[in-house]
Amino acid sequence: MKTHATRDKLIEIGADLIAEQGFNATGINAVLSRAGVPKGSFYHYFASKEDFGLAVIDAFAEQYDARLAAIFESTDAAPLVRLRRYFAAGKADMLSCDHARGCLIGNLGQELSARSEVFRARLDQVFRAWERRLVACLEEARRAGEVPHELDAEALAGFIMAGWEGAILRAKTVKSLAPMDSFEAILFRQVLDSELPAVD
Repeated sequence: MKTHATRDKLIEIGADLIAEQGFNATGINAVLSRAGVPKGSFYHYFASKEDFGLAVIDAFAEQYDARLAAIFESTDAAPLVRLRRYFAAGKADMLSCDHARGCLIGNLGQELSARSEVFRARLDQVFRAWERRLVACLEEARRAGEVPHELDAEALAGFIMAGWEGAILRAKTVKSLAPMDSFEAILFRQVLDSELPAVD
């Protein structure tokens, strides 16, 4: 149990450091020092820094998917309200770090996709899983008559993911939620042809 707890602690601290300064700039010694784990212990838990990075991605993806499930599988709200809750959660996350971190998966995608096929493939898997959540929500919205019937749910989910990740990046650079607010408003009013539903 102690081994699992120590490994989980290293992953948690690694995720924080990577979110703050990037994967390449995050040294193993810094992770071990902040975790209070003796130097030299790292390779007891991970075969390499790449293995550690993949473990961080997997842990983050698992935790984040649980958040997405709570939002998108909720039965107490219409599909487009759930979509707005997803955006609201992203904006709350951005405010909580004073626009400094953004999306860990998006950050790693920018940093590592051109350098490592292993990382690129794993990050793409994560994005595709998120897109499937959006597809299911949009298909439900279409069946409920909340969006135009002719909308292609899969294409739109890809557009939303790409646009939202871009808005998050822009929010970091301008230190403001304005790009995220703008993307959400244009998506609803001009793409989904819907007014912004109220979010409780």
